[in-house]
This record gives sequence, structure tokens and C-alpha cells, in this order.
Amino acid sequence: MNFNQVDPIALVAISAVVSYLVGSLSFAVIVSRIFGLADPRTYGSGNPGATNVLRSGNKAAAILTLVFDAVKGYVPVVVAQQMGLSEWVIAAAGLGAFIGHLWPVFFKFEGGKGVATAAGVLLGYSGALGGLVLLVWISMAVIFRYSSLAALTASLAAPLIQYWLMGLNTMTGCVIVMSALLIWRHEANIRKLLAGQESKLGQKA
Repeated sequence: MNFNQVDPIALVAISAVVSYLVGSLSFAVIVSRIFGLADPRTYGSGNPGATNVLRSGNKAAAILTLVFDAVKGYVPVVVAQQMGLSEWVIAAAGLGAFIGHLWPVFFKFEGGKGVATAAGVLLGYSGALGGLVLLVWISMAVIFRYSSLAALTASLAAPLIQYWLMGLNTMTGCVIVMSALLIWRHEANIRKLLAGQESKLGQKA
């Protein structure tokens, strides 16, 4: 199929919708069911993500959740790139997958905060971009042991790193939107951090 003959706006819309459906696969819930664990939306922070699954005490389930959540952000972006589609379509693929994770249609729109999926999207856009943002996350997580603080710091750093590596382009807006949504989704964590009540990495529910 010659995509050059398809309306560009239609391609952006199709990319966003298909990627949203991929992002709507909540692997925290899926993996927990496979392992016979409680639904991660019912304990700890109530967030269906790898950090909360880790609170179940099952490290394997948490690792699988992390990997699959990242992959579902990475794959739509890379597929769009390999098909030679425009930057607008590629950006829509990443943002669609990320929003799908936040508000998954298959799981009553009860999604996670999007950290791993955002990382996958950024790695798909650029290995250097994703790698540097991940380095910020890992550094903060190792030093302070707070997943939320690491995510917030990486969210703030992502647009700056993207601009430093690539300058202003189509991806800039997408990265800014993801960062803003990530910070917004961590509102409760920000309050807990300020109050000294936030749970550390690996702390059980």
C-alpha cells in the first residue's frame, strides 16, 4: 500500500487509534492474573504499574510488567518509523500508546501513570533520548529509592534532553504533553513526598 496516497490527517488519526488500543493492554493486571496475584488496582497505591506489582512481593511479575509496558510504547513508534511514515504519524503513535496506558479502554479506563510506557515511546523515538531519560530515572531511583521522585525528575528532564538532542520538532510537543501528564498523574505522590509519607521502592503493600 502506498501511504503517500492516504490523507495525512487520516494517517495520524489511524496511528493514534491503533496505538491507543495497543497501549490499553494493562499488563500489570494481565501479568498479575497469570501469576495468580491480586489485582494491582486493589492494594498499595492502586496504580496498575510495575512499581505497585513489586509491592506484591513477586519480582518476576513486576519485571514482566515493566518490560511489556515499555514494549507497548516502543513498538507502535518503531513500526511507524519502519513504514516510512511522517513525523506527525510517528508522534501520534507514541502519544496514542501512552494515553492508552493512562486510560485503557479494555480495563474501564483505570490505567497506570505511564512511566514505563513513556520510556518505551522515548526509546522508540530515539535511543539516545530514551537512554538519557532512563539514566536520569535510574540515578534518582538508586540514590533516593523513590520511584515517584525518579519519575518526576525524568519527566522534567525529558523535554530538555529532547530539545538538546534534536532541537524543536514534531516530537517536542509530544514529549512535553507526556511529561505534563506524567507529572499530573503523580499529584498524590507529590503530596506524599512533601509529607514524608511516600513508599520506597520494593516496600510491600
